[in-house]
Amino acid sequence: MRRCPVCTVIVRVPAAAGEPVRLLAVRDEDPARPWQPLGEWWPDRPGVIGVRDVRAGGAWLAVDAAAGRLAVLLNRESPPVPPGVAQVSRGGIVLDAVAGRPPHPTPAVLGFNLVTVDQSGVHVVTWDGAVRTELTVPPGTHMIAHHDLDDPRSPRIVAWHDAFAAADPDEWMPLLARTAQLDPADDRAIIRDNNAHGYPTQSLLLCTASVSADEVDVRYAELDRPGVWNPVTLVGPVRAA
Repeated sequence: MRRCPVCTVIVRVPAAAGEPVRLLAVRDEDPARPWQPLGEWWPDRPGVIGVRDVRAGGAWLAVDAAAGRLAVLLNRESPPVPPGVAQVSRGGIVLDAVAGRPPHPTPAVLGFNLVTVDQSGVHVVTWDGAVRTELTVPPGTHMIAHHDLDDPRSPRIVAWHDAFAAADPDEWMPLLARTAQLDPADDRAIIRDNNAHGYPTQSLLLCTASVSADEVDVRYAELDRPGVWNPVTLVGPVRAA
């Protein structure tokens, strides 16, 4: 089984119609893998704004301005692709998702959790290398990492879910700073350095989003040093009305 201790998404789904979905996403990746910050990087996809992975050309998180749709991808535990099968990049999954094309992966694609937010609600597609599942996220505050939604197998979810649920989303950034009092190699940490676990991934950047029927407001910040928290200034809003 390929273990992928990367990325965290916290999302609050409102119980009342008309209130926005609120989201906080922290990206963990190899710092040597280049990326471009939140922006319009895809000339063939007008109105799409996202964090671009330079190597694969796709997005970690993206917003479609016309559709009012947001998607973000987290790696998931999965076996390697079968022998003799050419691995297919996950790079385009987020871009397809914000265009309204849900993924239907094959065993050539490594595992992932795809979170999408649109006018129909919040949805999670999971792929473990063999089985695809999809669920609609109910109202409330939820966390997801490299297991299932709100999965107690993820120590950071056990440690911090209730604190994020009790906080107003406008207080999530100070709470994120509080989580960083843990050692970044601690399994409970959200701001992470996974080198101690044998993976070269570290927390690099984060995005916040507010998604309503009227607009999508997305903001972006990078950490000064990979895997080390510092007070950040969110750039934005980048809005898709």
